[in-house]
Amino acid sequence: MNAATTRLDGMRVAASTNRWHRVILSNALTHAVELGLLDTNPIPSLKWKVSTPTHHVDRKSVVNPEQARRLLGAVEAQKPSGPLLMPFFATLYFAGLYFAGLYFAGLRPEEAVNLKEGDLTLPDTDDAWGELYLTQAAPDAGKEWTGTGEQRDLRGLKHRPQGHGRPVPCPPELVAILRNHLKEHGAGPDGLIFRGRFGGMLSTSTIKQIWAKARVEALSTEDAASPIARRPYDLRHACLSTWLNAGVSPKQVAEWAGNSVEVLHRTYEKCLVGHDQIAMRRIDSALYGEFSRSPEAGTTGSP
Repeated sequence: MNAATTRLDGMRVAASTNRWHRVILSNALTHAVELGLLDTNPIPSLKWKVSTPTHHVDRKSVVNPEQARRLLGAVEAQKPSGPLLMPFFATLYFAGLYFAGLYFAGLRPEEAVNLKEGDLTLPDTDDAWGELYLTQAAPDAGKEWTGTGEQRDLRGLKHRPQGHGRPVPCPPELVAILRNHLKEHGAGPDGLIFRGRFGGMLSTSTIKQIWAKARVEALSTEDAASPIARRPYDLRHACLSTWLNAGVSPKQVAEWAGNSVEVLHRTYEKCLVGHDQIAMRRIDSALYGEFSRSPEAGTTGSP
């Protein structure tokens, strides 16, 4: 069990991997019992503590709207690929030009790379919402692990049964970006909106390279050395955190994001800013009603 939950560098694996390896090992030993190689499976009787789950988003990695806007601008400024790739990053996290009215799309990178023209509903006006309807994702599994020999593997959406899609709202600003992108560059022969240098799916290496340059150009030296937006996926984390902090129903956020409500709360609980202050104000209101608890007023009111 220790070997199955220890990395090659001697450190313990993540909590989720820890539990998964324990299940695999236990199933293997149960099969050994069925084959008569063992009398019993010793795993259930082991006094062995699973490490505490740590799968949550670090608040320090979440960009604010101003930083997100600078990052998207830094991507677009990179020639010759920047103008082609800025709309890709915009689908992971899109903030409009006005801070008072932020809108988000929140796609996973593997969903955005497989976005096709037929998945879009883009109105002709600049003030109307559209919709992205996702049906498949293309995670970077590596050529050794795909049945086609390609770097990316086409799969169903995460947390969805095979063949089940997911609608995602597309705000007016993102509608305009995608519409202009299609007007200037068009879709590929297979309908892909975002393409690599040779016309195929975007490679992970290209995405990372563009993003690394954008971080250096858009962020201060201190921020660039910090965890903030270190990965393109952090744009999605920022998006969902903003949705939750804005007071959008967790059930609605989970539906748009393709998560369960349980996973949503567990993953993003540390990014929910200000909820403790809101809770304290509500407690104050319940305890003291309309009476003030300022130093001048003391603690006058119902106990």
